[in-house]
Amino acid sequence: MLNRRQRRGFSLIELLIVIAIILVIITIAVPKYQKTQIFVRETAAMKAIQTIHTMEIQYQSQYGRFAVSLTELGPPASGAPNPASADLIGNDLANSVKQGYKFTVAGVPGGYTINANPVVYGSDGSRTFYSDQTMVIRENYGPEPATVSSKETGVAASAAK
Repeated sequence: MLNRRQRRGFSLIELLIVIAIILVIITIAVPKYQKTQIFVRETAAMKAIQTIHTMEIQYQSQYGRFAVSLTELGPPASGAPNPASADLIGNDLANSVKQGYKFTVAGVPGGYTINANPVVYGSDGSRTFYSDQTMVIRENYGPEPATVSSKETGVAASAAK
């Protein structure tokens, strides 16, 4: 009889209380983690746009014009860099999708435009981005692509000051 009273371990109630506490912590932590991941992806998208700007300037100085696609900025399939593939950005960005964002570069008279849109709106990002040869990054909260008339990002506004 003494052995039964001195047993070791946890009762079912104690285990259920611990599981309930863990579930409450998870319920609070998961949405914050998801928001943090979205913020990280959006910040990476803005940095990638800045990288594209830098490489567009380098491309323009080497070849006398702006690149009209990410492929022209990317690495060549084989051989030396050339105007069709200048080897200025990595393969991931040259293939247009990086860290949950799809990037497009288009040529316009006298310059270029850059768009970055989340692959899956809401889980990869909650903002779309637009920029051009002026190097001002513009954002749009929502699934519609940002345009030249969208508001400037806080990063671009801070950098301009």
